[in-house]
Amino acid sequence: MNETEISRLLHHRPPYLLVSEVLEHSKSSIETLKSFTGNEFFLQGHFPGAPVVPGAMLQEFCTQSAGILLTKYHCPVEGYDSEKTKGHAIGVLNKVEFAKYLSIVKPDRPITAKIELISNESNLYKFKAKVFQDTTVKAKLLFNLVNISDDYLF
Repeated sequence: MNETEISRLLHHRPPYLLVSEVLEHSKSSIETLKSFTGNEFFLQGHFPGAPVVPGAMLQEFCTQSAGILLTKYHCPVEGYDSEKTKGHAIGVLNKVEFAKYLSIVKPDRPITAKIELISNESNLYKFKAKVFQDTTVKAKLLFNLVNISDDYLF
């Protein structure tokens, strides 16, 4: 999946768009890649001279990846386009149930996220995720996303 299709499925834009590429996807799983430039806003002060990817950004990378899966396969709006479709927020983070950061992620090499949809009840989607750098698991996460309409927000 190329950058144009990713942008159609997600409202996120640079510098906050964290998914560089979608490697594989199905109705129940997605694998994505983040390639770092070294100029990301979150690396500038975390930490100068020795940059480390913040755990919160690893969670956001997984949340955006899962959001792509939801928009592609579980969207309540047919033909969803983030530029044109109004009235719905797809893949809103509802809860982080578990987040374990196993070792430091340096921005010198890409990371991948492997996300699996483990359950869906009504409008609540539960995911588990692993973040890898090379072949090493760097983080394990369990979180929920919801699709909501503006009717729910206001």
